[in-house]
Amino acid sequence: MIGIPRRPYFLFALVLTLAGCTVGPRYKRPTVDVPGTYRGSAPEAAADTQSQPATSSPAETNRPAESIGDAKWWEVFQDAQLQSLIRTALKNNYDVRIAATRVLQAQAQLGITRADQLPSLSAGGNITSQQNPQLGPIPAYELTQGQVTASAAYNFDFWGKFRRATEAARATLLANEWAQKEVMATLVANLATAYFQLRELDLELEISKRTFNSRSDSLKLTQTLEQHGIDSLLDVRQSEQLVYTAATEIPDFERQIALQENAISILLGYNPGDVPRGLKLTEQPHAPEVPAGLPSALLERRPDVREAEQNLIAANAQIGVARAAYFPQLSLTGAAGFESPALTNLFTGPAGIWNLAASVTQPIFEGGRLKSNVRLAEAQHEQLLLTYQQTIQGAFRDVSNGLVAYRKDREFRIQEEHLLASAQDAARLSEVRFKAGTTDYLEVLTNETNSFSAELGLAQAQANELVSLVQLYQALGGGWQQ
Repeated sequence: MIGIPRRPYFLFALVLTLAGCTVGPRYKRPTVDVPGTYRGSAPEAAADTQSQPATSSPAETNRPAESIGDAKWWEVFQDAQLQSLIRTALKNNYDVRIAATRVLQAQAQLGITRADQLPSLSAGGNITSQQNPQLGPIPAYELTQGQVTASAAYNFDFWGKFRRATEAARATLLANEWAQKEVMATLVANLATAYFQLRELDLELEISKRTFNSRSDSLKLTQTLEQHGIDSLLDVRQSEQLVYTAATEIPDFERQIALQENAISILLGYNPGDVPRGLKLTEQPHAPEVPAGLPSALLERRPDVREAEQNLIAANAQIGVARAAYFPQLSLTGAAGFESPALTNLFTGPAGIWNLAASVTQPIFEGGRLKSNVRLAEAQHEQLLLTYQQTIQGAFRDVSNGLVAYRKDREFRIQEEHLLASAQDAARLSEVRFKAGTTDYLEVLTNETNSFSAELGLAQAQANELVSLVQLYQALGGGWQQ
């Protein structure tokens, strides 16, 4: 008599234990090789991250290193017109909107998968009426029958198959959300790059038009002097070359500007059209050095790294789904309702009906299907593990390239400024020497051409420096923060 009441409790405890069991490996973040500093960091920045002052307090030591990747995009790009364009693009761009629909799909798929963990309930009813005429000794009769039933079915998740599937679906949802952030960051970077390149073309067009007007005036003067026998026809032809050199650049820059505006319009989600401008290329604010932060923080900030990890988590859970198929599956179904030949007595009297059934299914022979499914899940997990590690290496490469490019582009721009100053002074001195009659116009032609090329080269160097800043900001995981 004492052992009888214990058995139900034992069975109940056994069911709870099995229900809490989930087969398959638990996810553990893989160990990755994270460098102490970024290759390409400024020497003083690398020294700061590798060592802490002896007088530093614990709070200062544990404080994460500042990084431009943590800044909002409107804090990095301070041109008000560029900020307006980015806001428009984030709202209208088709890639961003498509990524948002993928998130909605993943949310719906998570709901579908999670529903397998819950019982399913359904209800129904029917009415049947039948009338037969008299057939010989059998009198005519009429039969009306009604039925109302409710049914339920539940598959016990003893081995965690459905929970693992839900875990995979949830990780897939998070992966899609990080993929959406990556699309946003890429859009911000592409639009900022295209905008700076557009302002570069605007500056080059301005330089070409200014040079064309100035050289046109010089050509008129040279033609007048040639008519009075002071200059030669060769001087006129050489002066014409300066005019035509600047003139040929104008339609080409106008063509490139139109194409660049079309590209920006598509990023904005608009048909090709004009693009409003803000600050000039030379007025865009940017710091000479930008903080990169700690390499370990990059793994938490880069959307593509976080997406790759969530895909890895989903693949890890799918291994549990595949392994759970080896074990028996228990399902319980039941139905209850009312049935009566008289509708008025449907819910009264002895009209109740019910049935209850339980089934257990244990795979015995599947021709290697279950084993192959496990192998497939493990191979997919291994692939995504390698993809995760590869993505991290690519992230460190991008940051290193960005640091080197931004610093060297700044140094190149400074040298271009020196080159332009020297070329302009040489052109001025050649003009003075020519007017004094101590040199021919060929010297003026050479130095004017060099000055024009140096001025265009400086515009390109200024744009390259800004574009390098955009690429570094994106490499550090910035641009998606809202």
